[in-house]
Amino acid sequence: MAYTWDSSLETGHQKIDNQHKQLISALNDLIEASSEGKGEEEIFKTLDFLTGYTIMHFGDEEKLQTKYDYPDYYVHKRIHDEFKNTVGILTRRLRDEGPNRELVGEVTDAVGAWLLNHIKGDDFRMAAFVKTKEEAATV
Repeated sequence: MAYTWDSSLETGHQKIDNQHKQLISALNDLIEASSEGKGEEEIFKTLDFLTGYTIMHFGDEEKLQTKYDYPDYYVHKRIHDEFKNTVGILTRRLRDEGPNRELVGEVTDAVGAWLLNHIKGDDFRMAAFVKTKEEAATV
């Protein structure tokens, strides 16, 4: 299943939205690499990018949260940390078992579902808070 960016995923914070678009694109690249049989090297290259970009994105979100004293920072960070752990486990499984289509599908389904739910819930709340603080700072 490919993932599509649409307005229902827009948090209203340009930097966060742009990074979310990149994450969805990377997820789709992983699906494509597997479904087109591009080989282990391409699958792992795409997976490594997705993993690295996710870590960078989480760091950027957490910096915004600390900059503006987001009240749910610790909860949001814990959610990020738990997801990074889950991705680490899935990545190890892919490396140990090999990136067969079934396992890549399991990984992309898990990552995709988590990402969409996280954006529409935790990130919407956080982005609205940050945006309010940023607007107040420019007045």
